Amino acid sequence: MNTGNKQQEESTTYTQEDIEKNKAIAALAYLIFFLPLLAAQDSSYARFHANQGLLLFILGFGGNTILTIIPILGWIIIPFFSLFVIILGVMGILNAINGKAKDLPLIGQYRILK
Repeated sequence: MNTGNKQQEESTTYTQEDIEKNKAIAALAYLIFFLPLLAAQDSSYARFHANQGLLLFILGFGGNTILTIIPILGWIIIPFFSLFVIILGVMGILNAINGKAKDLPLIGQYRILK
């Protein structure tokens, strides 16, 4: 039984009305993480995806910055790392569009925006 898994779907904590009203804004959070904070301030569903988008931004920006500094090996790893970040972003967008509030793998369990 998988009761302790933090990556379990959390859609039950959001109202169906909130999810339906803010799906598009939540999906855009993976491209512009602060957009839901401005456009849907009262939506906990949009805020969840804004947090996931912020985590993805920090991972992508920080990882690419560090890998750029590392000569040769870092430059070889950057394309694979960038592909990984893109895949996480697509997963997040699909979750948002489908009305799911699932944590992104590896980074999603952290909460910066509450």
